[in-house]
Amino acid sequence: MEFLPNAVSRMISHRALRLAIASVLSVCALVSGAAHAFSFDDVARQARTLANSRYKPKDPNLPKELQNLTYDRYRNIRFKPEKALWRAQKLPFELMFFHEGSYYDRPVKINELAGNSVREIRYSPDMFDFGALKVDPKQLRGLGFAGFRIHFPVNTPKYKDEVMVFLGASYFRALGKNQTYGLSARGLALDTALNSGEEFPRFTEFWIQRPAPGAKELVIYALLDSPRATGAYRFTLRPGVDTTVDVKSELFLRENVTKLGIAPLTSMFFFGENQQAPAPDYRPEVHDSDGLSIQSGTGEWIWRPLVNPKRLLVSSFSLSNPGGFGLVQRDRDFNNYQDLEDHYESRPSAWVEPKGKWGQGRVELVQIPTPDETNDNIVAYWVPDAPPKPKQAYSLEYRLTWQKDNEKRPPLAWVTQSRRGHGYRGKPDDSLLFALDFEGPALKKLPDDAKVEGNVSIDGNGKILEVQTQRNDVTGGYRVMLRMRRLDSEKPVEMRAYLRNGSNTLSETWSYLLPPE
Repeated sequence: MEFLPNAVSRMISHRALRLAIASVLSVCALVSGAAHAFSFDDVARQARTLANSRYKPKDPNLPKELQNLTYDRYRNIRFKPEKALWRAQKLPFELMFFHEGSYYDRPVKINELAGNSVREIRYSPDMFDFGALKVDPKQLRGLGFAGFRIHFPVNTPKYKDEVMVFLGASYFRALGKNQTYGLSARGLALDTALNSGEEFPRFTEFWIQRPAPGAKELVIYALLDSPRATGAYRFTLRPGVDTTVDVKSELFLRENVTKLGIAPLTSMFFFGENQQAPAPDYRPEVHDSDGLSIQSGTGEWIWRPLVNPKRLLVSSFSLSNPGGFGLVQRDRDFNNYQDLEDHYESRPSAWVEPKGKWGQGRVELVQIPTPDETNDNIVAYWVPDAPPKPKQAYSLEYRLTWQKDNEKRPPLAWVTQSRRGHGYRGKPDDSLLFALDFEGPALKKLPDDAKVEGNVSIDGNGKILEVQTQRNDVTGGYRVMLRMRRLDSEKPVEMRAYLRNGSNTLSETWSYLLPPE
């Protein structure tokens, strides 16, 4: 070997020589970026190295013209479609990029993987149309991309739809066929809803695999960094009627965190069938999701309808090896929204399905007061009972499915609506009435004379006044009418209900948290 002195080479055994050669080749590969195929392990090594060093945040680099932009003014900056990555090659996927501006004041490095080579995609202001914004291109030197979006034909073969976006902190969201953007996912949540304040990790660098002609999936690698955590991610995107994203992650903590939120989902609930609008509104309901669905490891299914509380509400569901959880938009009837612009009936549901056993932990739901529909006020995630120690690798995999017509549902029966009103008859009192409708195959199979009962329970802050269960001749399901009274209006009330036929359970469990007044 020319790069080893002859005297040294004679002293090295054949086995040591092979190791030395492999080591040198490995170094050369890292330097050239062209001698080995980039993989998840490369990102994981970077994440581990970061975790063993002090956090170094990137400073904001926006010129004055792009600072403090409103949402609409930021949207004036549009990527030129003809500049899309892979358009000239006529590949099945295309990438377009977001400009820095407004809240997105730090660049994200984006690389393309092609064969064994790694190439950084360089920012240029020529890629963008700035519309009515008056900007000096000279002031844009040194900027980068804020994020990117992925296009692929899911609604028609003739047009590449926007199917996935990475933009802001560790946020991303995706779409399937005939869906419109609603809720988002995140890479990681740290100390959500704690008095100490939440930490928002960022994806600081991406590596995107160039797809082959005819490819149906796209692989994206991402490096996550924050003051107390780093992480390596691999996202495998498969667009379709239901778009799936397989997520592989390896996390490292720089220091202990109080609450580690895995596979976080973020959504919006303003008002709905169970909660009237705070002011007169022509729309009956306004929400991106109407409930949290949980499949426990024991086979029980839980449905928690969402609320817009007056005070912060945090609730949790302890589980072992969950089958899945998700924020769901079950109501798909336009008549229940009447919004011709936002089309809430088309917002996707997002379902998290763990791969492997996640062990003991809890699904936590955070519900935050919001005065309007512009704020994402709902968060759900998995919290392991045994989080990793600092510098210790913590690996998890899951599938995230963006669904609409083929939503994940319990096999027997499920709640289709939870309507709330006053419970008095005649003279007004402080009682409340809940009308719970259940539908599903288990109910349609029952004979007409089947005895179906609503099994209802309530915590110590409530009193059940009356329960009636009757067949719903319109839907073919069953309705439970629950009349109850809250004892202390300053405290919440927990209620549960499910259908049974004798000793047989017929439905998922309706689990409702009535917030304090």
